[in-house]
Amino acid sequence: MSGFAALHRAGDPLVLPNVWEVASARLLVEAGFPALGTTSLGVAATNGLPDGVGATEAESLALVRSLAALPVQLTVDIETGSVAAAVAVAEAGAVGVNVEDALRPAAEHATLIRLVKREVPELFVNARTDTHWQRPGDLAEAVSRVRRYADAGADGVFIPGLSEPADIAAVVAAVDVPVNILFLPDRHTVAALAELGVRRISTGSLLFRAALAAIVDTATAVRDGHPIRPNLPPYAQVNAGSGLPG
Repeated sequence: MSGFAALHRAGDPLVLPNVWEVASARLLVEAGFPALGTTSLGVAATNGLPDGVGATEAESLALVRSLAALPVQLTVDIETGSVAAAVAVAEAGAVGVNVEDALRPAAEHATLIRLVKREVPELFVNARTDTHWQRPGDLAEAVSRVRRYADAGADGVFIPGLSEPADIAAVVAAVDVPVNILFLPDRHTVAALAELGVRRISTGSLLFRAALAAIVDTATAVRDGHPIRPNLPPYAQVNAGSGLPG
């Protein structure tokens, strides 16, 4: 875990792209990203499954086994997770997991964190709270939860949806472990988040949703006679990674 943990730097945060398949992951490695995460929405939607209900454990594990051949640090979104799921992805080559509380009692999530760290102490556990995810958030509740998770042994804490600079700064001040923020294109810049003390910035489902938009835009451009985006990855570059070992 030490190499991955060291990427969470104050003033120079880890920008973590989240992937759902091998080809884009390999191109991101070639672009110089030292670590990648998985996106549960991307994995779920690609397989025709719903996100957030624990339906993609097998698919996520298969993805980890494929991505493990890449020269990159890998952390995996295991949704609400379990000790068994954390152990499985660690054995498959992951160095970290993201595990969300789904607003269940904080004591339950803290217990899961302790059990995971007891079983796989080298695994970087990023403890997510959903106080601000797709709902108006309560800062006091968020701070209380992330403190509890850090005390339980979490290596980092994650509050997706948190956007106000003052709120982010308050969370950073409340815990000693790295704070992870979900990048919101209309609210955040990497430089501003770095100034607030954020040490990890995730893209979440952003890249997956952008890829879907690009697919539709390109197909309609072909149909309607509009220009196609230039500088697409050439066939040979994409095909070159199709024979990854592992």
